[in-house]
Amino acid sequence: MTEAHSICEVSATLGEGPIWVARDAALWFVDIKAPCVYRFRPKDSALDCWDAPEHIGWVIPAEDGCFLAGMASGLHRFTPHDDGSFELHAEVETDRPGNRLNDAAVDPAGRVWFGSMDNAENAATGHLYRWQAGEITRAKAAPVVITNGPAISPDGRTLYAVDTLAGQIHAYPITDDGHLGEPRLFVTIDPKDGHPDGATADTEGGVWIGLYGGWAARRYAPDGTCTDIVDFPVANVTKIALGGSDGRTAYATTARQGLDAAALAQQPLAGNLFTFRVAVPGVPVTPVRL
Repeated sequence: MTEAHSICEVSATLGEGPIWVARDAALWFVDIKAPCVYRFRPKDSALDCWDAPEHIGWVIPAEDGCFLAGMASGLHRFTPHDDGSFELHAEVETDRPGNRLNDAAVDPAGRVWFGSMDNAENAATGHLYRWQAGEITRAKAAPVVITNGPAISPDGRTLYAVDTLAGQIHAYPITDDGHLGEPRLFVTIDPKDGHPDGATADTEGGVWIGLYGGWAARRYAPDGTCTDIVDFPVANVTKIALGGSDGRTAYATTARQGLDAAALAQQPLAGNLFTFRVAVPGVPVTPVRL
């Protein structure tokens, strides 16, 4: 057991999508509902913010210094170092205006895997997609209400997809040509322990899961055994990123969403960025080519 502590006051409504970007020596993350993109630099504890024009689920670094951003309408090019603009790159699910993009990961081959979800969190309209060389393909995975993760194993051969409301994480084999095989049940989390949220993998193939409503984050070994539990002073832990100079500093986004006045009085740090140390380093992020 270990305990996370707040490292930056954010008070995010729905903090999500943390990702360590080595070229910037910084953690990038979003507040989906604000909506905005944040950059946190541990060296000087600076927090920078860019407003987004619509709900934004994640950003992933691109080779040209920009970012690929997952938003309500689809994939966008985000240019923070110029004018902070968002340029539509590819539309997704134009036939489902009630959906938005929620979480994503990039595999060692540079393919981006991302999920959609019903923004009202009611209908099973969320699907898993693959973006590769500018083309978007719907993956062969059952639709769910809230997609989360995915996380990618360090060898790029396994994708972990989270069905948040069902409390289940499934492991899909990734074929050499970038398709998903038949899934196996990886982990089931009891609702009393919270709902599995964002996922990320480390260099040993362990999978870190944020527990929404669970006051904790957990790490699971590749065989599904829980190896680590990290306590938080806030209920809604959304996702973990591993980074820092040695890859062993964990950063966690959290959320104030759904907390009433009494809950917020008990959790004054809700929505902040948290940190703790881990034994196994994270996998460096592969910038994508736009």
